[in-house]
Amino acid sequence: MSAQGAEMTAPVLDARLSAAASYVRSGGVCADIGCDHGKLCAYLAASGTCKGVIACDVKAAPLERAHQTLERAGVLHLAQLRLGDGLSVLTPGEADSIVIAGMSGVTICMILQAAPQFWQSGTRFVFVPATKHSVLRGFLAESGFELLEETPCAAAGKCYTVMAAEYTGVCRNPGLLERARGKAAQKQTPEAAIYLEHVAHLCEKYARGVSMEQRPTFLALAQQIRQEAQQCRQ
Repeated sequence: MSAQGAEMTAPVLDARLSAAASYVRSGGVCADIGCDHGKLCAYLAASGTCKGVIACDVKAAPLERAHQTLERAGVLHLAQLRLGDGLSVLTPGEADSIVIAGMSGVTICMILQAAPQFWQSGTRFVFVPATKHSVLRGFLAESGFELLEETPCAAAGKCYTVMAAEYTGVCRNPGLLERARGKAAQKQTPEAAIYLEHVAHLCEKYARGVSMEQRPTFLALAQQIRQEAQQCRQ
């Protein structure tokens, strides 16, 4: 049987990748930067969400794993695999959606900073930062990206938030609350409550390392976020 005639089987995604898949634009092409095992690309192609996928990674080993995943799912004919750093493997407009996951918010900022040619309307960015969520939110707002929505979730015992953003060119300087928890409280789910409690804890931890003058600001921020977490449980 040819690859085109093989049965397509979408892999099962964890909560983090499921949230990322829900933000990808339907009917287009999605590029996954840092694709790792390739499950997201395989799911998007096999489920019919995307007509094509581009699996990208800076290392050869993850690309080989992605190749195997795509082949098992019967969608290798719908995929391209590219070895390279960040967005250097793409050309602007080639993908309707770009997913950047599995790295810190600081690293994601560096990837975006290195590729301003992608700062254009019409492209949906989906971010799954492993850490430094507040840094990424601040960078997006200051650089003209609009944070459309977030989905807090848990995977492998860790708290994540999945962000959907698009470039508008409108630059803002967001306040501490927006940087700290973004749009996470809008979901009003148990997962959002857990995530907000996690963020409140991080704010309290940060408060212990700043000056006595700054400490009340961050402790008050933690208290406000914890109150929002309680509202998500109601």
